[in-house]
Amino acid sequence: MPCWRPNRQRTVGRSPVAAEYYCADSENGDHIDDPSEDALFDLISELNDTGNTFVVIQPDQDDPVWFASVAVHDEGGYEIVRHDTTHREHHVTTENGIDRITSDLIIWLAARDFQNTA
Repeated sequence: MPCWRPNRQRTVGRSPVAAEYYCADSENGDHIDDPSEDALFDLISELNDTGNTFVVIQPDQDDPVWFASVAVHDEGGYEIVRHDTTHREHHVTTENGIDRITSDLIIWLAARDFQNTA
């Protein structure tokens, strides 16, 4: 399934047609193609425990082989899931610092295989 295209779209530096590498979607409808570390920081910092509880980052293609998600954790902080079927990875961690989360995500995203890009 390609990136979720919610009603509200925040496009950074590109047209809303398709992401070159990956896109980020939040529960409240924000969508960013190829988000920078700063854009991910903003999306995560806007999470709350009511109507905007998660952000998903994945390739903009049908049947993506990897994804990462950040969700508000019930006990405070955030739960981070990194899943990549190609590399047989599935890691779930918790973290409090958004700086650390975004830095780690950018590094992890840089190591993904970008097949079938636009």
